[in-house]
Amino acid sequence: MNIAFVPVRCGSKSIQFKNIKLFCGKPLVYWSLSALQNSGSVDVVYLATDCDEIRQIVSDFNFSKVKIYDRSTDNASDYATTESVMLEFIDSKDFTGQDLFLLVQATSPLIQAEDVSNAVNQFTSEKSDSLLTCVRTKRFFWDDKKLPINYDYNNRPRRQDFSGLLMENGALYISTVKSIKECKNRLSGSVSIYEMNDYTAIELDEEDDWLIAESLMYKYVIKNDRKSKIKLFLTDVDGTLTDAGMYYGSNGEEFKKFNTHDGKGLEILHKAGIKTGIITSENTEIVSNRAKKLKVDYLYQGVENQGKLEIAREICKKEGITLNEVAYIGDDINCRELLESVGISACPSNATDNIQNILGIVKLSKNGGCGAVREFADYIMQLK
Repeated sequence: MNIAFVPVRCGSKSIQFKNIKLFCGKPLVYWSLSALQNSGSVDVVYLATDCDEIRQIVSDFNFSKVKIYDRSTDNASDYATTESVMLEFIDSKDFTGQDLFLLVQATSPLIQAEDVSNAVNQFTSEKSDSLLTCVRTKRFFWDDKKLPINYDYNNRPRRQDFSGLLMENGALYISTVKSIKECKNRLSGSVSIYEMNDYTAIELDEEDDWLIAESLMYKYVIKNDRKSKIKLFLTDVDGTLTDAGMYYGSNGEEFKKFNTHDGKGLEILHKAGIKTGIITSENTEIVSNRAKKLKVDYLYQGVENQGKLEIAREICKKEGITLNEVAYIGDDINCRELLESVGISACPSNATDNIQNILGIVKLSKNGGCGAVREFADYIMQLK
């Protein structure tokens, strides 16, 4: 059996509640658990924690492989080692000595399911006693005695001719249960190295690390992961399907301006098998009539702020999908939480600044009510 183990705790000196702080719209621990959940080389995943809030959040992921292990208070302190909680966990279970034990760090969110599977295959094929993940760095290092460590400065190599050094990135360690119990260490004996992409070198220990890692995540992981995965397209109304204008007749009649190109965009999505829906804080017959004309699958009116996210979750449950398979376009503060939680988010060019500043959001060239929804629909189709 291949057992994955992810230790997380409440306390964190540098970043408060780091393990559940939102990272690219999801709790940090989500990303490593998702990689393990999606790896065919992992049979079961144990999340070791001392925190009720973390337990609840992880339970809400509904990952079938993930189980919660209640680590002791002593092994959740600032002075406890990772090895101590590993040994505590192993001693509490009836594993065989030959079971594989995969230690995965929540602070390395850029690890992917294929990394886990490839590392397990390498460990098995090389018949190693343990394995760790590294990245290759081509920086030049010096020691405290002012001596170069990895190059001769009298014969400085060109970067393309320099093999560099392998540096631990802390993402994954593999060993057998027997080796860990005997050596009381994550590594022992003959060690294999699985080399990961250089952008995975960063670990989330400081606030600056967080900003850099989110940018890398959007560039190298989320952007690629988006392709062909969108199954539901949701939109706001005012400022998105409309131009945000408020139009009234002489007798008090209310009007809204919609755009025919947006309607065609939703039609294109329908034909591609992507379901559509409208979630809006407004509650008018105008929107009901427009929704019927557009033949959207879902219409929710009178929804405010956090309610939009809950409605999206409700739809996902009905469709048997995750928020990562949802695209949403919105323009103002009451859309923010949902925009930060879906797989792909977008905003019209005239959206409010705090929406345009959401990390990773697709900033469209058209204004709301002027074809922005169609532009986003075309963007989704290009990904597919």
